[in-house]
Amino acid sequence: MFEAILFYSLAAVAVISALLVVTRVNPISSALMLVVCFMATAGVFAILGAAFIAILQILLYAGAIMVLFIFVIMLIGTDPADLKRRQMTFAKILGAAAAVYLAIVLGLAAWRPPFIAAPMAGDAFLSPATIGKQLVTTYLLPFEILSVLLLIAIVGAVVLAKKKI
Repeated sequence: MFEAILFYSLAAVAVISALLVVTRVNPISSALMLVVCFMATAGVFAILGAAFIAILQILLYAGAIMVLFIFVIMLIGTDPADLKRRQMTFAKILGAAAAVYLAIVLGLAAWRPPFIAAPMAGDAFLSPATIGKQLVTTYLLPFEILSVLLLIAIVGAVVLAKKKI
């Protein structure tokens, strides 16, 4: 019972934050809502027993991909007044699409049972603990080189996006 409540709560957070991603005027707040959506999705994966996919969701999407999104947002430097003017027609299209999507999902939920047992992974799959141990022992140097490269990219994006006074 607790898992079902937690699942539906995280799913609701993911849906609400996804809607906030496309309705926010400020691109930085939109990107932060996308991080919330990624974290909620990772929580859903963890509840469903896919711990490795949950960790990948956090590391790859909420970490590396969002850093790239922030780079693009900082480099483009759009004016919020321009974004607000385009938002009005986009919001109507988004609302109609969301209503159609909600109707389809509710129709499918009423027609089929919501939970279907997933097949168990065999011995061919590595556990997340084994992959994590390999990452911090065998592949420690490439992992640290990647983190330094991401740090250099962040500093470079901040320097390029900095406005001259």
